[in-house]
Amino acid sequence: MSNGLPRPVTAVIIVAAGSGERLGYGMPKARVPLGSDTVLTHALRGVAAAGVARQICVALPPGDTVLQELCETFAEELRAGHDGNPEAQIPLMTTVDGGATRAASVRSALAALLDGTEVVLVHDAARALAPESVFHRVVDSLAAGAVAVIPTIPVVDTVKTVSPTSGDDTTIAPELVTGTAPREELRSVQTPQGFRLSTLLQAHQAALGFDDKQAAAVTDDAMLVELLGVPVHAVHGATQSLKITTPLDLIIAEGLLEGPLGIRWVEG
Repeated sequence: MSNGLPRPVTAVIIVAAGSGERLGYGMPKARVPLGSDTVLTHALRGVAAAGVARQICVALPPGDTVLQELCETFAEELRAGHDGNPEAQIPLMTTVDGGATRAASVRSALAALLDGTEVVLVHDAARALAPESVFHRVVDSLAAGAVAVIPTIPVVDTVKTVSPTSGDDTTIAPELVTGTAPREELRSVQTPQGFRLSTLLQAHQAALGFDDKQAAAVTDDAMLVELLGVPVHAVHGATQSLKITTPLDLIIAEGLLEGPLGIRWVEG
């Protein structure tokens, strides 16, 4: 449910330039089959179905004509689906070449956003089954005044901190437990992550000055914003928003598509 506040002009960036090596298909992750379509197709359908975006900008592997054509076909389907409804808000579909890193891909997409964009959602194509409700919660939080907001779910496993063993202890085990993190304070972070565009641009500009070690330590856009000292708010994510990274993740995603909620993703 919307909070009723006027929604800001929103763009959604889909990061789809990953190699997908761990899936073992020998192709970019966004092209890997998921059900009868590709991972990217499902991600695009989820964003479009949420109806929050004036623009959808996809960062693709450079030179990938297959994914480029997929995006063009999807844009045509969107327009065809709204024929006869002149008041329909059809998002503009754009694509850019992604970079060698996730951050570089996001920066490439940021440079291609339409003038007047107020907020941007950064979404991983690998979270292809993220429900529309998560997009709405993120945008509603931004509309209410958040500068940065991320969807999260509680951590259900006990989490330990460890350090490498040394000396004679290496014959016992490779690591030694140094502590137990308070599980009630831990959250697993998902996408889409939402930001005021000006804030995210500032965060990525600052990141250009990072050395290799600092850059490697940054795992998402929210972390870049945190480093500016900007508060990052959290809303409820969804278990369906799993990140498809390994063959097991793909099996679970296939199972979701075959379950009672599958119609929403296959036909939506």
